[in-house]
Amino acid sequence: MTNPSFSSAAPPLLFLDVDGPLIPFGGTREQYPDGYPMYRPARRLRFPESEANPLLPRIDPALGPRLAALPCELVWATTWMDEANECVAPWLGLPALPVVNWPEPDPDDLLGVHWKTRPLVILAAGRAFVWLDDEVTDADRRWVAEHHPGRALLHRVDPHHGLRDADFAAVEEWLQTQDVGTWGGGTWDGGRR
Repeated sequence: MTNPSFSSAAPPLLFLDVDGPLIPFGGTREQYPDGYPMYRPARRLRFPESEANPLLPRIDPALGPRLAALPCELVWATTWMDEANECVAPWLGLPALPVVNWPEPDPDDLLGVHWKTRPLVILAAGRAFVWLDDEVTDADRRWVAEHHPGRALLHRVDPHHGLRDADFAAVEEWLQTQDVGTWGGGTWDGGRR
């Protein structure tokens, strides 16, 4: 994905991870005694059997319309790369989305800051953004607040459950606090960690 052109009136970017936010993992038997819920895709899909991902049925296709309804430009920010458009987007009933092309790891990367943080800030190029990931920390929030002139919501999604109503509420609340004409700067975590 190339840097989007900055416009203070442009909708925020929404950088979306797959593993954790969309595909929950790591839940306990106490949380899910019968295992994770399994879903069917938003529409009939045909994947070659050799390409079918056994984790896709963990993705609730109802998340697709909820994500699409947010006044944001959705962008895959996942190690799934183009596979997110081949498998996950159709499962959710979403169109193909822009995909972050991650740079090679840098040995000088900042300690304690997630390896995705700097590339996402560079890609946002001052534009407001939301980042939904299961690995976001306060160190990432501090780094973004110091290095990104636009508004940003770095929201950690509990990977044991994936995206839930409370996560959407945090994003919607943050979006409602924004003046679309002047996105301003700084980060906000919605009071959630």
